[in-house]
Amino acid sequence: MATRFTLDGNDELESHLAATSRRVLEGVQSVVPPSVLHALVLGGGYGRGEGGVCRSGNKDRPYNDLEFYVFARGSPLLNEYRYGARLRELGGGLSADAGVHVEFKVHSRDKLRRSPVSMFSYDLVTGHRIILGREDVFEGCGRHFRADQIPLHEATRLLFNRCSGLLLVKDLLRKETLTPEESDFIGRNLAKARLAFGDAVLTTLGFYHWSCLVRNVRLRKLAVPEELPWLAAVQQYHTDAVEFKLHPGRTSASKAKLQEQFLETAELGERIWLWLESWRLKQPMASTREYALGHWSKCPETSPWRNLLLNLRTFGPRVIVGAHFLRYPRERLLNALSLLLWDKNALMEDAPRKCLKRNLLAPHGDWPDLLRAYQRIWPSYG
Repeated sequence: MATRFTLDGNDELESHLAATSRRVLEGVQSVVPPSVLHALVLGGGYGRGEGGVCRSGNKDRPYNDLEFYVFARGSPLLNEYRYGARLRELGGGLSADAGVHVEFKVHSRDKLRRSPVSMFSYDLVTGHRIILGREDVFEGCGRHFRADQIPLHEATRLLFNRCSGLLLVKDLLRKETLTPEESDFIGRNLAKARLAFGDAVLTTLGFYHWSCLVRNVRLRKLAVPEELPWLAAVQQYHTDAVEFKLHPGRTSASKAKLQEQFLETAELGERIWLWLESWRLKQPMASTREYALGHWSKCPETSPWRNLLLNLRTFGPRVIVGAHFLRYPRERLLNALSLLLWDKNALMEDAPRKCLKRNLLAPHGDWPDLLRAYQRIWPSYG
């Protein structure tokens, strides 16, 4: 369990984060009854002791979100219904004083024990800070300590989410000018994507670790049985991104420079995407268009009948008219991302444009329409 929130933040920042955690605990205890509240755990970078330190002169400030997990006894769905809205309200009220966004996720140890290992569950049980609860809060969750058991679709999910951030960057760069906030958003998402490239490679090969520093060492020493001409670029990007993660700052780069960085990052992301998905799906593919237009299932680990229910809930009865209503809805986003982010001619040629409209159920098929549809679905399947 972490003893510090950051690696090298000053005492004032550490005290601030400790005081924030105490206020969070008081707030959670006012919302969730003692008979229900099993534990309160801080996850994320600060829970692992690797939280970001934003330095300005002699002042250290927090940068990343504070991710608190409320472990409650009983049904997670029922507890979310009972306490979720009040916890979100509490987080909103605490965020201003904390200086970063405070968020809560209602969870259950029993559910965690039953669930298969994921990147999220591994990160949480191996690197966290217990705010309330016993040291054995994760007793019986042994499988979640096995990084080598994280399934390959978790690497795809990580890359998908970070490349979705690149898609939003691509949209912002269509503007003539950028505000400082938009430039900062772009810089932050470029760094997240570059970190994810290396993390996805490590996950695919079974070498993931909860610590970004350990991951970086493993990536730089990585020996693989095949030639990966892009590996050196991934290693350098990861090193730079780890430094940004630990010591973030606002970008001062011009729009032209950000555009150049985006194009370089997106091009590398495409190469890793095709490598990972060819490996995972055992289906060689030469381009992201081939990937998007291919008829093979992109989420074969899912249940068809559960997928039908999810499609009906997400899109309504009209989804049954399509050919893939038994496929997991994230597959629509995987196909769309491959075209929107990487295919320069996707909106100008018939087959990819039809694919985009069909997958996103977007009637017009122009860039704003497709991006709105993508952003509407993404939060549910990211």
